[in-house]
Amino acid sequence: MIKRKNTEAATDYGADDIQVLEGLEAVRKRPSMYIGSTGPRGLHHLVYEVVDNSIDEALAGFCDHIDVIIHEDNSITVEDNGRGIPVDIQSQTGKPAVEVVLTILHAGGKFGGKGYKVSGGLHGVGVSVVNALSEELEVWIKRDNQVYYQRYERGQAVSELQVIGEAVGTGTRTRFRPDPQIFEVLEYNTETITTRLRELSFLNRGLTITLLDERTNERMELHHEGGISDFVTFLNKNKDPLFETPIYFNKEKDMIIVEISLQYNDGFSENVYSFANNIRTQEGGTHEIGFRTAVTRLINDYARRMNLLKENENNLTGEDVREGLTAIISIKVPEPQFEGQTKTKLGNTEVRGIVDTTVAEELGTFLEENPAVARRIIDKALNAARAREAARKARELVRRKTALESTTLPGKLADCSTRDPSQAEMFLVEGDSAGGSAKQGRDRRFQAILPLRGKILNVEKARLDKILGNEEIRAMITALGTGISDDFDISKARYHKIVVMSDADVDGAHIRTLILTFFYRYMRELVEAGYVYIAQPPLYRVKRGKEQNYFYSDPELNQYLKSIGRTNYSIQRYKGLGEMNPDQLWDTTMNPETRTVLQVTVEDAIEADAVFTTLMGDKVEPRKEFIQAYAREVQNLDI
Repeated sequence: MIKRKNTEAATDYGADDIQVLEGLEAVRKRPSMYIGSTGPRGLHHLVYEVVDNSIDEALAGFCDHIDVIIHEDNSITVEDNGRGIPVDIQSQTGKPAVEVVLTILHAGGKFGGKGYKVSGGLHGVGVSVVNALSEELEVWIKRDNQVYYQRYERGQAVSELQVIGEAVGTGTRTRFRPDPQIFEVLEYNTETITTRLRELSFLNRGLTITLLDERTNERMELHHEGGISDFVTFLNKNKDPLFETPIYFNKEKDMIIVEISLQYNDGFSENVYSFANNIRTQEGGTHEIGFRTAVTRLINDYARRMNLLKENENNLTGEDVREGLTAIISIKVPEPQFEGQTKTKLGNTEVRGIVDTTVAEELGTFLEENPAVARRIIDKALNAARAREAARKARELVRRKTALESTTLPGKLADCSTRDPSQAEMFLVEGDSAGGSAKQGRDRRFQAILPLRGKILNVEKARLDKILGNEEIRAMITALGTGISDDFDISKARYHKIVVMSDADVDGAHIRTLILTFFYRYMRELVEAGYVYIAQPPLYRVKRGKEQNYFYSDPELNQYLKSIGRTNYSIQRYKGLGEMNPDQLWDTTMNPETRTVLQVTVEDAIEADAVFTTLMGDKVEPRKEFIQAYAREVQNLDI
């Protein structure tokens, strides 16, 4: 629970708690080193860094409310009711502390342990980097019953820190406008920001975060008294849990706070997400290792003790006991050691043992006190083990067919001549008719064609053994050469560009989603490596005399028709790829010089999991709600 401390404690946080480590010079020259990119991801990262400062105040117990506003000009305001950035003179620089924080890299209350015991952000570079990459930044601080104000441009103070009025309470308000000289795009995506703010509201029980988008006048309030248990419920909302209430426990040892919530569902995917000091550790780390080790050992010990696992049977694997598991691991650690600049893996060795012990004690007690729930979990793991053995045999069969020699490749694959995977492309084409045109129209030197007959199996509703029994999926696995599941090895990929090419209609969209679901669930590394693309075939061909033009959307077509007036022309609406002859397919969809392809990326695994579960899962109502919510954004609807 976030609770505000008394105002007297605010005096503990002053200018000399701000320590200076180095300057700001390189940020504008190499922004991607600090925020990842100058595209949409980097643009949104600016928001997260300012919000993280407010979150640190919440972690310290001084803030319980954060407001975020997206203004019509795509500037951002973040305001909290924390202590307010210190304004007195910082002794090392002779400048007001707020100016030090905003203009000097690695300057902040996160160093030395005085300002904050626990904090996140980019190792203290956050708010100064935001300032450096903003065309304009303004800050208002409420401290000592006064409102202080200062303005900056591209990282430089352009006004003195000044008192502009009286204040009730304390807090910080920051408004910044990203610099068009730095960023490729300047428009914020509300959904992207909402996803991160929702995550933070789950991780900080009792904290209220509001988001107002002035461009649409939409406002939302995020507040979760249940904390990470609410997070697990949210993640499982479109699934069928094995028991009603998520398991929750927390423990503190050696100033490290461990918070874990988990719940099993009847699905086949594992969704374990870990956080350290509110930072998503996408590559896991010592806290995840401690959790996984303890859960596997505990389930096996319980199954043996209850005679659910016989003496002659092998232990359940970690994969078995985590099938259908949704879990949130959130730890707060005073001195986090993150591996890599992007902080995606926790390295603190002491955390592993603390998490392991916590899970063993708390989850062990839960299983003893809830034998019916424990039995359901064990039964699911035992079923997973049997399916794993069946899948192993199926994988062996697939593996024997995955050698690189052309004799073992799928018979319907028209392979390319190059053996350099970085130059090779494989088109997954819907239907034999389109596959035939694609084979004739392609450049055989570097383009391979694999026609897919009908719709592949929906992998969201099947275990791996059944998936490997599907002929079309086996053909894809064999052609790609990577193997699948435990055998997956991305270094064996035979093509570094895999293009899904389906009709521009409802069936084509469904086939595309089925293929992408398969890649996401069982070959995610292909997506993360940037190997997966979606072809963009045209919807229309307009012929005027000997001239012909192709159009990919209705607005594009209408604009062209207006420009040519009433001259004679004919319009062809392509219902499918098979309606194009080989030359047309090459010119519009396959020629690297003229085609448009969309690269598939996974910015947020939690959001991606929710979308695939909604679209491809068993429940109809969430899918209906999804369609209603996004119906206005649909383009190229085939009716």
